[in-house]
Amino acid sequence: MKLKQQPEDFVVEEVTQFPVDGGPFAAYVLTKKSLGTPEALDKVRKQWNIPLHAVSYGGLKDRHALTTQWVTIRGGPPRDLELDGVRLEYRGQASRAFTSDDILANRFRIVLRDLSPEELHAAMAALDEVKQWGLPNYFDKQRFGSVGWSGDFVARAWCLGDYERALWLALADPHDSDRAADKKEKQFLREHWGDWAACKKVVRNRFRRAVVAQLADQPGQYRRAMAALRRDQRALYLAALQSYLWNAMASEWIRQRVPPQDCFEVVIARWTFTFYRRLNSQLLDEFREIRLPLPSARCGIKTGPVRELMERAAAELGLEVRQLRIKYPRDSFFSKGDRSLVFFPRELTCETGDDELNPGKQRLTLSFELPRGSYATILVKRITEDRSPEAGLGFEE
Repeated sequence: MKLKQQPEDFVVEEVTQFPVDGGPFAAYVLTKKSLGTPEALDKVRKQWNIPLHAVSYGGLKDRHALTTQWVTIRGGPPRDLELDGVRLEYRGQASRAFTSDDILANRFRIVLRDLSPEELHAAMAALDEVKQWGLPNYFDKQRFGSVGWSGDFVARAWCLGDYERALWLALADPHDSDRAADKKEKQFLREHWGDWAACKKVVRNRFRRAVVAQLADQPGQYRRAMAALRRDQRALYLAALQSYLWNAMASEWIRQRVPPQDCFEVVIARWTFTFYRRLNSQLLDEFREIRLPLPSARCGIKTGPVRELMERAAAELGLEVRQLRIKYPRDSFFSKGDRSLVFFPRELTCETGDDELNPGKQRLTLSFELPRGSYATILVKRITEDRSPEAGLGFEE
């Protein structure tokens, strides 16, 4: 099975009622193709000479896709902009910045390709199960893009106060998505770590160079150098660790309650989590109501089964929940709140047909709407990765 064989196979549209009520914030609709949200907005900022802190948006939209989302720029120009892979459509002025709270939902149209008749049949049967029993609300691999080959989280070392390890992971740990220039710079950093004068002569990437320049001026001051990382990038490191811990909690919650014969395992990024096929009526009612907290030292839950679940998840990474806090820089912190254990796609419809890109194979087109923060790719995994004897499937991106 193939997902995102072309960008138009994965279309995302943000649903909002953001008020364009006049004010200092220029509001735009950003349409991007084959770019992540930060990369697309970096292009806009460079074109218009806009500082990073002036730009606000609600969420990160998929890179390998055609996506539409709202953006505000304080003091931004009241006009459209067209760049390679990026279109910005001016919608008027607003009294405040756009945030994630303004997203009501996300609307998706996804095409799954290169399906055999057996794969199509299994996916359609799984869709019927999803409509009836929902599916786990896991964070998907997009959330873990900052985790490199080491498998270690920048935020884990950061929470433990090991700032040098955190910076090594942020600057030098290889990633599968690294381009040739990034691979070369990271290799040089690994081979010359600590020789900051030499690194400063070689490193050209702006993100890494800011930290290297700081260390060249103040060698050994790794704690202070953490502040040289972009604030939005630091937030991604914290989100990756917190999302993994939440997934681990949710997986164990499901595993403890659903009979083994109704469960199967799915790999998300580099970890395995438990999905269910079906629920009895009692579990369905329970799962609909359950909201698990985002793990952090300030989550407010001090005792009970959920706290025990949180501690076990943290312990697997050599942490305690009380250590899930950031002492420096003070502008970085873990999110506070909770998240529904399961979700139900709304207005879920499907269409089948011959796959024009893969002769002799079938395609499945899904249209649906998801609550803010839920991942469409988790739905795709649910209907394609049940490797039971009845459905030994997989997909490619």
